[in-house]
Amino acid sequence: MQDNLRPVFIIAYREVRDQLRDWRIIIPIALLTLFFPFLMNFTAGQVVGFVQQYGANLLADRFIPFLLMIVGFFPITISLAIALESFAGETERRSIEPLLGSPLSDWQLYLGKLLASLIPPLLASYLGVIVYLIGIRRTANWVPSVDFLILVLLLTTVQALVMVSGAVVVSTQTTSVRAANLLASFIVLPMSLLIQGESVVMLWADYGVLWWAVLGQVILAGLLVRMGLAHFNREELLGKEIDTLNMRWAWKVFSRAFVGQARNPGDWLKHELPPALRRLAIPVAFMTITLVVVTWVAADQARISGLPASVFSMDKLTTLDETFLDQFREIGFFSANGVFSIWLHNLQTILIATLLGVLTFAVGGVLVLLLPMAIIGFFAGAAGLAGIRPITFLLAFIMPHGLFELPAIILSGAAILQIGAALLTPAHNMTIGEAWLRAFADWAKVALAVVMPLFLIASALEMFVSPHFMLMVLGGL
Repeated sequence: MQDNLRPVFIIAYREVRDQLRDWRIIIPIALLTLFFPFLMNFTAGQVVGFVQQYGANLLADRFIPFLLMIVGFFPITISLAIALESFAGETERRSIEPLLGSPLSDWQLYLGKLLASLIPPLLASYLGVIVYLIGIRRTANWVPSVDFLILVLLLTTVQALVMVSGAVVVSTQTTSVRAANLLASFIVLPMSLLIQGESVVMLWADYGVLWWAVLGQVILAGLLVRMGLAHFNREELLGKEIDTLNMRWAWKVFSRAFVGQARNPGDWLKHELPPALRRLAIPVAFMTITLVVVTWVAADQARISGLPASVFSMDKLTTLDETFLDQFREIGFFSANGVFSIWLHNLQTILIATLLGVLTFAVGGVLVLLLPMAIIGFFAGAAGLAGIRPITFLLAFIMPHGLFELPAIILSGAAILQIGAALLTPAHNMTIGEAWLRAFADWAKVALAVVMPLFLIASALEMFVSPHFMLMVLGGL
């Protein structure tokens, strides 16, 4: 194992040495490492002095740790430029050919480049944190706890790892630095939103949430590294021509995967749809298990921090009558327009989940689909505290439309998982774009032929039958 890793460190050493000779890299790192912490120290001193005049010491206590996180983050922004240059820049200059012609394996070359892109900005970030801590100790007499300091250093490390991993993937899939810089927006924007969310948590001093942020980013970085290794191909890297947006090619790949060998809709339903469903077997099983687990965890969470029992008063439920249905009529139930409103809402949710799934390796899309069952599970657990059997509550609120809606949710989530998996698994004799388009074609098949009809049936049942079923179940308690 040590012999296999030695070439990785040799490549990393070579790359870091070359970076330290380039003044265009050294000067920005030095400025962000040395000047920015002093600026933050000055800002912290001014804020602390101002708020103490009005007795708002709590704001000062929250603001100083927040600036520590920002000081750690800014130097690692340099890592994005270095990582984008790692393959695309050398490919553009044709200086990567001797390295690609070496006997090194693909994974050794890839990890060596990734490590080289990570080390200088990360060391600069650690140095900036040290400079800030020394300065804030002298100006505001503030010293962080060991746990908090470890948390900030871990956040800085995983943020750098996520940005570098994503940027190296972009660098291997483009032929010019300009194209890589444009695609880098898909890294910068999500990371900016993440930093804003972490800042809010930091100002609220809810540091336990940040440990989950560290775990989530570790998983995301692992997925990005896996994606890069799965689709790294030195022959393709050398043979690529200039990047072009070939919509005709993309449509041809998608339509060929979508239509297959079918000659008419009946032939398509008979011969193309079943294979697409069979390819979803494992994602369907995973999605089903996850749905059950999430519902159970949400119900158990209600037991720990549940709603007041009065919310589910037995007296209220046992006295339900026909006026209960009148309340549903007032909000638009028992109408054809309501059916299409619910159906369109469900389809919009699927589209949003798919978009998030594409951007987050399916994680965000699956979470969107699981959220309604998590909410229902929480209320079912709270109902159990009031003496109502949770299974009875679940049946009342998800049946009979759930017989069709739940399979549609599971199939949609499975198709989104397959799209994410297409980005993370090696695609033999296919580019990453072609593999993704084929997975997206399977999603379109399932969505058009199965998910949309199931949601339409579920919407009709939810609009006309489910309120009566709810009255029958809850009113008979």
